[in-house]
Amino acid sequence: MRGARRSARGESSRKAAGREVEPFTLCGEMSHLTRATSEPCRRARGAAFARRARPFSAYELVSAREAGRAGGAGFSAADRAYLGRQHIPTKGPWGVDDVESEAYVSQFSADGSLLIAGFRGSRIRVYDAEKGWKIHKDISCRSVHWTVSDIALSPDQRFLAYASLTPIVHIVNVQNAGKESHANITEIHEGLDLTGGDEDEDFGIFSVKFSKDGKEVVVGNNEKSIYVYDLSANKVSARIRAHKADVNAVTFADETGNVLYSGSDDSLCKVWDRRCLSGEKSAENQTLGHQENVFRREISPSESSGLGL
Repeated sequence: MRGARRSARGESSRKAAGREVEPFTLCGEMSHLTRATSEPCRRARGAAFARRARPFSAYELVSAREAGRAGGAGFSAADRAYLGRQHIPTKGPWGVDDVESEAYVSQFSADGSLLIAGFRGSRIRVYDAEKGWKIHKDISCRSVHWTVSDIALSPDQRFLAYASLTPIVHIVNVQNAGKESHANITEIHEGLDLTGGDEDEDFGIFSVKFSKDGKEVVVGNNEKSIYVYDLSANKVSARIRAHKADVNAVTFADETGNVLYSGSDDSLCKVWDRRCLSGEKSAENQTLGHQENVFRREISPSESSGLGL
């Protein structure tokens, strides 16, 4: 590098008569690239976190940006690299399991310790991420039509709800003793009938989610509707005629359980306030808002039968 610096100042200057020599920036560029992967830029650190030891939280960086303390209209390249390193996985993917059927749905527990995967047919497996991805629970499901369409883990991580293209949501305890769980043979898989006992072979559930307190579940179905089931009362507590096509995705918005989100094949995502609803009124004047051309949650077969991360 020293030689290159002398050359830039000496002979190369004479040979490049009439031509401006580019400044020597290699050391500066190397320093910036190295720093960009380990800490925010100097401007952000100095403006928002003077005499503050690392690490810096994403919340603090965003707050500084929004308040204008970091200067400029957005994050620098160094800030983006730092946040990316903190929150985007850098290792993998790697194989966890190899089974005979496709994995259609999966979900991590809130603390990341468990991974639940639902497969075509009637198989669900729960993997323990903290024990080398060993199988924590191997579940053979009940009354499944073609595939497990969705799964949901309760907030306390004790119970798993699984749905299929049928009117029934099943609940199984994933924390009790025994790795094998065969529906109504080794363990009881409690069934929640969303149709109230009415015969409806065409009724199918695409999405199921627990409320934040674990007292209710909400489902989206192929009857263009959202159903809320009260677990303590053991009955459907709300039916919302929500969309003009299949409801593929539903969830509770917050801890109160009053606000719901739904997404449908009609290309709409809607926000619902249950306090504004009565009975089964039409959805058209009951939504808080909607957004056109929202991606639907697609359930599509994978190219292989392997489950990977």
